[in-house]
Amino acid sequence: MRPLDPDLMREMQHLLNRVTASMLDELADHEQTDEATAAPNPDPWKHRSRMMSCATCMYCVPKVRDVESTAAPLGRCRRHAPTIAGYPVVFFTDFCGDHKLDENKT
Repeated sequence: MRPLDPDLMREMQHLLNRVTASMLDELADHEQTDEATAAPNPDPWKHRSRMMSCATCMYCVPKVRDVESTAAPLGRCRRHAPTIAGYPVVFFTDFCGDHKLDENKT
């Protein structure tokens, strides 16, 4: 078997590089199209904790306010039995591991 001509080898390598670059460009365009047409949030558990706060928990009872206040809304957590001091005071932005979603608050 005789060796290939060096000029022919360079030309074949150049052609192979161009084809590879073209295929990579097509692949990148295809991935960008897939990202643009993908669902806005394909992962159902992503940002799940945002809805798991005391504001949406069935154990949280909001504190009734007599006057309009600019302070953060407060409530009482009634998940566990009260202590001597009563039920714990919670902000609506708080979170704990005992959260149970209240469908009426969402």
